[in-house]
Amino acid sequence: NAANRLKLLDHFAAVKGEMVFRLEDQTMSSGMVAVQGPKVMETIANYSDSIPRLKRYRCLTISLLGMKIIVSRTGYTGEDGFEIYCRARDTRALWDAVTRAGAVPIGLGARDTLRLEMGYALYGNDIDDTITPLEAGLGWIVKLDKGTSFVGSEALRAQKQRGVTRKLVGFRLLGRGIPRHDYPVWCEGRRVDIVRSGGQSPSLGEPIGTTYLPAASAAVGTRFEVDCRGTRVPAEVVRRPFWTGGSVRKG
Repeated sequence: NAANRLKLLDHFAAVKGEMVFRLEDQTMSSGMVAVQGPKVMETIANYSDSIPRLKRYRCLTISLLGMKIIVSRTGYTGEDGFEIYCRARDTRALWDAVTRAGAVPIGLGARDTLRLEMGYALYGNDIDDTITPLEAGLGWIVKLDKGTSFVGSEALRAQKQRGVTRKLVGFRLLGRGIPRHDYPVWCEGRRVDIVRSGGQSPSLGEPIGTTYLPAASAAVGTRFEVDCRGTRVPAEVVRRPFWTGGSVRKG
């Protein structure tokens, strides 16, 4: 998340220790345009033959329309697509090129709805520096069995051995209301957390969200309550991702 760049720079400086490296912040000199969706291949094919052949989670550096760009087949929407990185001064030209090819701009609200339906974590909501990857269901990201030490590895090994006390879950409301970020969450008569991410899902036609529940109460089917503007609305733990019909699962 680029909003964390200063926090990250401070972190890298704090953990540098005896390591020798040069850190250069290129945030303000670079740009990125994400092109996502079920028609992404035909859109990109207007300008490139090599980009559509790129395998998922891989990247390449090429020249496109006189611009040097880095393309990765990744995204934050649950749809297939690419994230295209360029020099800051080329961002407008890149934007114009993909929209001329048929891409339709969307806003932050639409992007947030898409990532929530896929259960993708958002820093500041579902995850932050008080939450561990094991609690957030992101243990697959941190490899504890490779014999390599990293910042926090010992703490994670200890937590894995003793077990987590809370888990991030997805839920749907069973009554009227829309779960918004920061709404109180109640389980077994006590307040246990807040809604981390939430909203009305256009794809599913129902209100969904995420929250942290005690590990013993995090199983699919567990009932709890969300305080929606003073009214406690029943909710139920469901599997994530909420939406499984995106093009990211095809091809």
